[in-house]
Amino acid sequence: MKLYHDLHPADRETAVAIGVFDGLHLGHRRVIGAAIGRGVSPAVFTFETDILRDGKRAPVLLTQERKIGLLAEMGVELCWAVPFAAIHEMEARDFARDVLAGVCRATTVCCGYNFRFGRGGLGTAESLTSFGQEFGFRVCVVPPVEAGGRPVSSTRIRALIAEGEIEEANGLLGRPFSYTFPVVHGRQLGRQLGFPTINQNIPAGFVLPRFGVYASLVHVDGEKYYGVTNVGVKPTVGSPGPVCETWMPEYRGRELYGDTLLTELHGFVRDERRFPGLAELREQIFRDRETAKKMIYKL
Repeated sequence: MKLYHDLHPADRETAVAIGVFDGLHLGHRRVIGAAIGRGVSPAVFTFETDILRDGKRAPVLLTQERKIGLLAEMGVELCWAVPFAAIHEMEARDFARDVLAGVCRATTVCCGYNFRFGRGGLGTAESLTSFGQEFGFRVCVVPPVEAGGRPVSSTRIRALIAEGEIEEANGLLGRPFSYTFPVVHGRQLGRQLGFPTINQNIPAGFVLPRFGVYASLVHVDGEKYYGVTNVGVKPTVGSPGPVCETWMPEYRGRELYGDTLLTELHGFVRDERRFPGLAELREQIFRDRETAKKMIYKL
């Protein structure tokens, strides 16, 4: 997949799906899928970070690297992932003419039913259709994908993750919620207690799951290992900030410090809490192991 971080002109005609696409959930996948199989190169026009809402940046559901990787897996051949600041002052008509028709060489533009664009978000799917007639591209407006009688949205998924409703969030995403962060050194208390763990710090701006213990799967060297993941500040032993700490009971491989690993969360086991001492913490984690294993293997 060709990736551009600026308004680099396409070298071919495209069918382009446009949107923030944070999370690449079921609704996003429907929009992107509409750009595939149209006889020209399927493309995506998106942004490096989520847009500002009411002066605040919504926490992201995917790292930029993971988002690009998933787009490539979906069959996208060209992708523009540009800073939102590069286009947010453009008038809607100018964006349609200069970017979609000019830069992207779009013969078809695919967007969601609630798509907004241009300065002040004044452009709509309806006005985009009008601009397409003027500048020579068709517009495919994709209706909402619904679950439980409500549209699937990144906002809805963020709320579910914050509440620990990870299985419902995974259903709306169409895949397990996951994160890809480097493995960092911890205090190695887990190793001393008989369950060596990997620590992955949660960076500012990334969606923060409900603090607690989750059943997880960790991708290591092409294999998947079930895990017990604690998301939070480890109140029994302390942590300077939110961290994801995972014990993989069946992993017997090399040290993983410095590796960037993909960790998937599959089910909420229990809330994070403080224990009277390390012995009680150890006993609980071994109980959590059995619960997590049943969740992962559906025993």
